[in-house]
Parts: sequence; C-alpha cells; structure tokens
Amino acid sequence: MHLSMHNWMRAEPIDVTIRRLARYGYKSIEISGEPEVFDTKELRKQLADNGIACWGAVSLMFEGRDLIHADEAVRATSITYLNECITMVKELDGYEMTIVPSQVGKVAAMDTPEQEWAWAVESLKEVYVHAQKEGIRMALEPLNRFETNFLNRADQAMLLAEEVGPDCGVCIDTFHLNIEEADMIEAIKSSKERLVDFHVADNNRMACGMGSLDWPLIIGTLKEIGYDGAVTVEFVAPLDRTPANPYRNAVAAAEQELTPEQLQFIQDHGSGVLSEEFYSWLVEETAKTLLPLI
Repeated sequence: MHLSMHNWMRAEPIDVTIRRLARYGYKSIEISGEPEVFDTKELRKQLADNGIACWGAVSLMFEGRDLIHADEAVRATSITYLNECITMVKELDGYEMTIVPSQVGKVAAMDTPEQEWAWAVESLKEVYVHAQKEGIRMALEPLNRFETNFLNRADQAMLLAEEVGPDCGVCIDTFHLNIEEADMIEAIKSSKERLVDFHVADNNRMACGMGSLDWPLIIGTLKEIGYDGAVTVEFVAPLDRTPANPYRNAVAAAEQELTPEQLQFIQDHGSGVLSEEFYSWLVEETAKTLLPLI
C-alpha cells in the first residue's frame, strides 16, 4: 500500500498540490476528473519531477453528470465525460478510475428502483468497454444517503460491479462506511475480491487521526485482505463560523482557479475555501497518522 490524495478539495495550481504531496511523503495523486483542465503531457512531467505517480482519477459529478438521470441525453453526456476521464488517466499512466454513478447531492429518485438500476448497469457497461480498451480499472464508489439516493453501501457497489463486468471493481470510503455500514470492518472484508481503491477521512471528515476511527485496525484489515493499492486521502474540513471555532486560519478567499462549479461541489460536501496553511496542516497530520501504519 501507499499514501495517495485527491486534489479537488482545494482549488490551486496543480504544481502546488504535487509539491505538497512530495513534501509530506505521499506517493501518488488521485486527480480530479477534469480532463478539460489538465495538459496531461505537462502534468506527467510535473509528477515525474516530484516523484509522484498518478494513481487514477475520481469523477466529479456536478449537476448534469448522472448515469441514472431520466433524461437520456444527460446519461449520454455523462458516459462521454467518464470516458474522457479514463483517457486522461491512461495518458497519465494511471491505474484506476473511481466513479460515483449519480450526481452528488441528488437524493430524489427520478424513476423506479428497477429502472434506475437498469440505467446504471447500461451506462456503466458502455464506460467499462472504454476502460477495458484503455487498460484502466473502474471502481464504483458508494456515498452516504445525504449525498446520493443510489449507491450507499459496499454490498450495493459490489452487486453493481458484478453486473457491469468481471474486471469492474469498487472503491469504499471510511467516512461513508462509518455512516452507512453496520460493521465497517466487515464491509471492508466483504469487498476484498473487487477492492480497487480505498478513500480515507476520519469519522468527522477531518484529517485521519482527528476523529474517532481506529486507524491501526482499518489499515490492518486492508493488509489482512491483501489490498495493495492506494490509501487515498479525502478529508473535507467543515467550516466553523461560531466563536467555538478552534481553527482561526481555516477560511480563505477563493483562489482564482476556483470555478463556480468547483465551489458548489465543495460546498455540497459541507466545506468551503480553505487557507493554504490550514489545508497543508491537514495533509501533514494525515501523513503522520497513516504512514507509520502503511
């Protein structure tokens, strides 16, 4: 296993992100699914210069990106988007593509459960064909019930992956597991055969070690089942606007690179624009907690 991290939680020049990861002992990045933003040739050079690999990418399911949408045109453009993300991962010599099938923040159904499941299978099978051609592993990620009305648990993701194809995997996230699973450790063990990616944040979605999760047990369980991929950090720090706030340097002005869609996506996850100082501290604290265990 090795330590990896997402970059969507703070909008900044990608070279700043890469240098920070290298400084704190991370080995790879799971880059945000924004193929229109990144020059893959230049990005490959920046990664190589800093000794950071591309583990893969994660889909950013903004409004209008939804594989179970009632509008066929939305489903079609979402397939195209995911295929472009997979091509980006291929060009960056990455390994996997984490896919959230439905729009983040959409919790109301548009059709029957049977129809939504059928749309998901049909759409993901199309993406699967492209992923197989490019040599990229797909990993379907369940989110908690407050972020999606579709995949919420590991067993649901496993069943969907099985219907999509034999090489389709899953990605599970400790924050979501802690909300939705009766037994997080058993959920990890049950995902053994298809576990492609593993996301981490503490129970409060702060940096690992800043909450109540048992990280020696979690990392030990991953070792027990033979998982040897990335442990990908995805903390989403809440913003405390009350006098009880212990982090006075948490909030910052928006970076020039931050688009309205990116800001909305971050806000939909219960966070906002974090200062560079605060964000770097969370990156470092996570590394201090996890690297001795990995």
